Amino acid sequence: MLADSARTAAQAAAALGCEVAQIAKSLVFTAADGRGVLVIASGINRVDEARIAALLGESIGKATAAQVREWTGYAIGGVPPVAHQTPLRTFLDADLAQYAQIWAAAGHPHAVFPLSFADLVRWTGGTVANIRLQEPKV
Repeated sequence: MLADSARTAAQAAAALGCEVAQIAKSLVFTAADGRGVLVIASGINRVDEARIAALLGESIGKATAAQVREWTGYAIGGVPPVAHQTPLRTFLDADLAQYAQIWAAAGHPHAVFPLSFADLVRWTGGTVANIRLQEPKV
């Protein structure tokens, strides 16, 4: 439990004294079929939603706060990568693999827990992919 909120990756990293990239942020999307999709991304990365849609084989959109709570059992800002109300199709950011230790939300905006990328893969059964949005070169 952290004294300060860890709702965002930057807040969590500041409280933990680690790199923002070591924070495994859980983002929930809704697929065209109406089911939830969990994307666990490195804290510094923006997610390439088109890439997730291609991997899934259908379009996606951002889930509402109500959908996130219904599917996971948790409010936005505290969604852990595991232990959800409903099994979610899961995609994992390959960029997280470079860290010996990563941190994830533990069900509350002030709670986090450490884990390895191997643990994340094993516990979620997620598909590891390059999901980082490539910023256009200027």
